[in-house]
Amino acid sequence: MASGRGGQPVRRAAVALVLLAAAVSGCAEGQTAAVKVPDDPGVVRTVAGAVRGTVADDHRYFAGIPYAAPPLGALRWQSPAPVESWTGFRDATRPGARCIQDTSSDVDRRPPSEDCLTLNVWTPPPSDDPRPVMVWIHGGSFLNGSGDIYPARRLAGRGVVVVTINYRLGALGFLAHPALGSGDVGNYGLADQQAALRWVRDNIAGFGGDPDRVTIAGESAGGMAVCDHLVAPGSRGLFSAAIIQSAPCQAQYDLPAAQEASTAYAADVGCADPRVAADCLRSLPADQLADPLTYARFGTERLSGPVAGTGALPEKSFTAITSGKAARVPVMIGTTQDEHTLFAALQALRGRTFDAANYPGLLAEAFGPHGSAVAARYPPERYGGNVALAYSAAVTAAEYACVADRMADALADQPVYAYEFGDRDAPAPEPLLEAPFPVGAAHSLELRYLFDVGGAQPLDPAQQRLSEEMVDHWARFVATGSPGPGWPELTSGPAGERMWLEPDGSRVITDFEQKHQCVFWAGLGS
Repeated sequence: MASGRGGQPVRRAAVALVLLAAAVSGCAEGQTAAVKVPDDPGVVRTVAGAVRGTVADDHRYFAGIPYAAPPLGALRWQSPAPVESWTGFRDATRPGARCIQDTSSDVDRRPPSEDCLTLNVWTPPPSDDPRPVMVWIHGGSFLNGSGDIYPARRLAGRGVVVVTINYRLGALGFLAHPALGSGDVGNYGLADQQAALRWVRDNIAGFGGDPDRVTIAGESAGGMAVCDHLVAPGSRGLFSAAIIQSAPCQAQYDLPAAQEASTAYAADVGCADPRVAADCLRSLPADQLADPLTYARFGTERLSGPVAGTGALPEKSFTAITSGKAARVPVMIGTTQDEHTLFAALQALRGRTFDAANYPGLLAEAFGPHGSAVAARYPPERYGGNVALAYSAAVTAAEYACVADRMADALADQPVYAYEFGDRDAPAPEPLLEAPFPVGAAHSLELRYLFDVGGAQPLDPAQQRLSEEMVDHWARFVATGSPGPGWPELTSGPAGERMWLEPDGSRVITDFEQKHQCVFWAGLGS
């Protein structure tokens, strides 16, 4: 598999995800002198120093707090180092810079920076009772995104402390070049996330949070990271529950393949000589490392991400989870009904043709020698003659739905709660509305129901009710390890009960495996 300095579908997908969010510009660098921390709900003392955020009637917000030293110079491609302490009050009213990423198709005009290891905290008003904590890991194929594009005011209003984090992306986060040595090689972004979780353990009480009730949560690549934390040795003891949303956790590279891809990437940026590759790579300006480093794939899409077969991640997370090696914590796991229509739509907008003549080639690209068997199972006639929808249904089942199903079954000896988001009228970003087919309940569209993100038309009244219902479920899970009454635990087997989430009335369903033909996909080894 090529290392890739392309990955255009992935970048376009990341743009669509960015369009879902209302980013707040700025960075947190300012400081003001102070003798002591006053009795002020807008001020909190961390281990490194005091921060001053903003206070509203229903929440407090602290942005751009550094949880590790800037990974610059000699610290590039090193494990995150402790942040230096400061005096006075650090301005925590604006988010820090997003990490280095490709901006060629970007709608976010904030410049990225290598100095990006910051986090944001949304809290309820002060209380004597410690609050449960959710640490949100953003998606974006491990190539794009930032934590601040997920405003969590409504979750904070339900009594949850929400922490959203930045972590190193692409080549700066996951390069596995042999010249870089061992340690966290290939997993610097994962190590950043672990450093953020340690920051939460050590500091969240000052923000009203309970360090013993920490739920890790994420969508897409963020959900894949949650899978990694469930099995990574360095993540043990740093969380007590997990939420996995729309995560193709099987799409992961092992070390030999990642090293090969990383060596090719280094050559592409002018550092081909292995004898001096490490010094050469560390001497490059950060913007020369913004082109995507892609390792793994799902369907026809490529992404970067943590590397298995290393000290940080001894085994691929999907393999470890399905063989019973995951942390024993309550888990909420789910997908959207039409995950892959997002990516198919982005391909169509780039000029790809979805017609009967091209269908065999599409399936061969996605499924190799199994393409003909998939074509027989997913004939376009079953989807109103629409090739794009048939193709998307197949990839959705193979790479998302049935992957989540296998992980949920493997985890079902502990509390597991599963769902499928089914609002096919969910508001989508403007570019997706130009696709020649409906995207339905596509990948990432449930995020508007949980966070105060923008980029699409408003929710209608029924969708707003579903949104409030989902925020309640997520908040209850973070607080108690259960999403609440009426949502049964999943039991392994074909009749496992899942919650179907839609505006017309959420309900328990038992036909998820049959609908997505998971027995068929298991037979293909997907």
